[in-house]
This record gives sequence, structure tokens and C-alpha cells, in this order.
Amino acid sequence: MKLLVATRSPHKLREIRRILADVPGLELVGPDEAGIAPDPVEETLEPFHTFEANASSKARYFQRLGGLPAVADDSGLAVDALDGAPGVRSKRFAPGDAEGLERDLANNAHLLRVLDGTPDAARTARYVCCVALVPETGADAVVFRGEAEGVILTEGRGEGGFGYDPLFFDPELGRTFAEIDAEAKNARSHRGKAFRALALHLRGP
Repeated sequence: MKLLVATRSPHKLREIRRILADVPGLELVGPDEAGIAPDPVEETLEPFHTFEANASSKARYFQRLGGLPAVADDSGLAVDALDGAPGVRSKRFAPGDAEGLERDLANNAHLLRVLDGTPDAARTARYVCCVALVPETGADAVVFRGEAEGVILTEGRGEGGFGYDPLFFDPELGRTFAEIDAEAKNARSHRGKAFRALALHLRGP
């Protein structure tokens, strides 16, 4: 079975390939491998207020273009002291139009600014991931959700991961998501939990 993974992020595609590696007969392809050229319309696919709706929108778009079953995720960070922000705006939390690593650095710096002065006990947060599978054109999306609980530090730690990982401290591990290897992160992360639920679905009864 070929499954189109609707992401342009090489980091995310690598993580998903690791998580789904043990699903028998499954071949994952990214948009480039499926011959889907980047289009500015992709920036408009996630206008909704929930992770579930955004993931479903993106999966439907790429399924239609690729003609393959498609899976998309929408992920973000929900900080309790910010009433759940940045939430679905996690990728574009900081002002400006930086991309890639510069965008990650800007988002982390902005998060630290808005949380400045917040007591440690109030810096609780969670990563959320919703994965939507659209098997064919016109089909309803099947959605899987995963969450990972943590605390936002006052400064970054670690060189691994991406996004908010240097600031996201896992109390049970005693480390940030940027301080653990890919296998440990996949075992604990929101994305790992959501995609493992998808893997169970793909394997069937």
C-alpha cells in the first residue's frame, strides 16, 4: 500500500517514516516523490480553529492531487498559561515571515517573551497532534489524536528535535524533547502516539 504523507517538512517525514516502519507492506511517499509541485495554495489549507479540521483539510487536498490514500497531521503546542496558545498557530506564532530554522528560533524566542515572569508551576503545556487519513476522493477523514504533557523551560536545552523541542521539558524523562534521541522521542511524543494509533488502524483487525 502506498500512502501519501502530506508534509513538506523533511524532519516530520523522517519521524513519520520511523514510527510507521513496522507496518507490513506500507510505502510512504512525500509530495515531491508523488510529483506534486509546491503551490502557494498549501499555505491556505489550515484556516480552521482545531487541529482535527486542519489535518483533514490538508489530507483531502493532497489525496485529490496525488490520487493516493493520504495522511496529514496538524500539530502544535498548547500552553496553559496562554489559554491554549499558540495552538493551531504554533508554526506562525512569532511575528515575521522567517522560515525553517529561523522560524523555529523566532517562535521559541517569542514564547519565552510572552511567558516572561510566569512561575514555573504555571508553565505546564502539552504538544498535540491530530492525524487525518483520507483513503479516497470523497471519503470522510479518519482522525487520530495524540498528546504529550510537559513544562516550558525558561531557556532552551539540547540540540536535537525541531520546533519548540528545546523548551519542552518532559518531567518523567527529566529532559527536553531536544535532549533525547529519535527513538525515545517517538515513544513519548504526541506525533508518535497519534501515528501509532494510525498504524493500528492500517494493520486492521
